[in-house]
Amino acid sequence: MSKIGFIGLGIMGRPMAGHLLDAGHELYTNDRGRELDKGLAEKGMQVVASPKAVAEHCEVVITMVPDTPDVESVLFGEDGVIEGLQPGTLVIDMSSIAPVPTQEFAKRIAAAGGEYVDAPVSGGEGGAINAALTIMVGATEEGFVRAQPILEVMGKTITHIGPQGAGQTCKVANQIIVALTIEAVSEGLLFASRAGADVAKVRESLLGGLASSKILEVHGERMINRTFDPGFRIRLHQKDLNLALESARAFNLSLPGTANAQQLFQACAANGGADWDHAGIVRALENLADHEIGK
Repeated sequence: MSKIGFIGLGIMGRPMAGHLLDAGHELYTNDRGRELDKGLAEKGMQVVASPKAVAEHCEVVITMVPDTPDVESVLFGEDGVIEGLQPGTLVIDMSSIAPVPTQEFAKRIAAAGGEYVDAPVSGGEGGAINAALTIMVGATEEGFVRAQPILEVMGKTITHIGPQGAGQTCKVANQIIVALTIEAVSEGLLFASRAGADVAKVRESLLGGLASSKILEVHGERMINRTFDPGFRIRLHQKDLNLALESARAFNLSLPGTANAQQLFQACAANGGADWDHAGIVRALENLADHEIGK
């Protein structure tokens, strides 16, 4: 079993860390100003003073924080991971961040004697709780081989996409597809509801045909039942679509559907919905239609 540092115990990170503890690994974190979750404390997770101290105790360090600057701060800021990095330490970033800075982070960790893996995830809170995450890995072959047994504790589908940065590129593509699919489900169910159909039966029928998807299954139900607690917060999906649109500009690439989805998320945020589940994009469309699904 390994000594693992896990920094970032949010909605996703808490259950992911719990699975590692259940598997017998010894876990360390730094609280980053938060009180340690009682369940993790009872399982034996230990708190140390800083990311530097986490690295000093561990042979593997995992980060699961909101955005690119957060990863940079944890790894390279004052008392950051790099200051306590041991030779051969495996650093696994499971956050969803920009691909190009990821490549630079990998170079800096390698220069300090470590091995860097980017391994963003998809599957939301449910996937984290059930250890069923999809994990997209950017790594050297050696890095992937070392990381795989640890990732298998938290995920179900683990794919080595390519070198460092490739995992994050795959995650951006994932977030484009998820956002546009949520929007498509929203529009379809809103149309059916406004036309007077029983929207629950419409969803049930569509789940048996070509329009079926996990998003129709899970988020379609959220839309009908009006359950918009996260889940995956709109503000975090906005961040991911910003990564997509910024990269698209650099590639001279047009992503009109992505831009439209981002505007709908922005409409939700402007109406107090930044922390709604991303299925809440339907509420922006409902406002435009002056009609709520099911009514």
